[in-house]
Amino acid sequence: MQRDERHRFILERLSTNGRVGVRDLAEELQVSTASVRRDLEFLEEQKSLARTHGGAVAHGVMYELPLRYRAGRREDEKRRIAAKAASRVSREGAVVGLTGGTTTTEVARALVDREQLTIVTNALNIATELVVRPSVKLVVTGGVVRQRSYELCGPLAEQTLAGINVDVVFVGVDAIHVDAGCTTHHEVEAHTDQVLLSRAREVIVVADSSKLGRIAFAQICPIQQIDELITDRQADAADVAKLESAGVKVTLV
Repeated sequence: MQRDERHRFILERLSTNGRVGVRDLAEELQVSTASVRRDLEFLEEQKSLARTHGGAVAHGVMYELPLRYRAGRREDEKRRIAAKAASRVSREGAVVGLTGGTTTTEVARALVDREQLTIVTNALNIATELVVRPSVKLVVTGGVVRQRSYELCGPLAEQTLAGINVDVVFVGVDAIHVDAGCTTHHEVEAHTDQVLLSRAREVIVVADSSKLGRIAFAQICPIQQIDELITDRQADAADVAKLESAGVKVTLV
């Protein structure tokens, strides 16, 4: 297993369990305990975890994997979700908003061949992919970059968004719950995303099934603001039923 793969494995374990042990990781990864300690030391330097005696613990209410480690998770599901999301953009010349996230990045890739499309985003990684596409008019906000999500946030981003109108916005979330709504790990990022949502006629959440029924730190929007959720068929039936009862159209792909 390559170093980045080990790091992703460790962070996924933290995301699930909140803590990891050196000996358990060494056994699961089939490497030496010295290698695991070096991995934990590197991830601590990256502010991704806090080392403890014999292991490491996660920070926060719900652990946030940096975007570069999330990109390889549930790739097939995210591509199916993105393809369905792209089908919701039918009007030529539509204005589409994209928040940051791995699933919204796949939506951007599914839209790049459309003609006369305007895409508004505060995600640097999405902007980098779209800037070389001559068929797309790209609008990027200002703002301060969050290193974990590559999103531009704060008052500068929100000033840009305040003066535009969007047909449909595709929203990436860290969690979605019928009571807590759409949530993410950072309050400033959540507020900037909310401003983008407020400029859109239609709000579509794109999230794989692992996000359903969970709650992260900061609310992006209440459940009543969502027009549709596109997720995968592994979604828990009870979670889907609750969302539908709250008035959200849920599409399974």
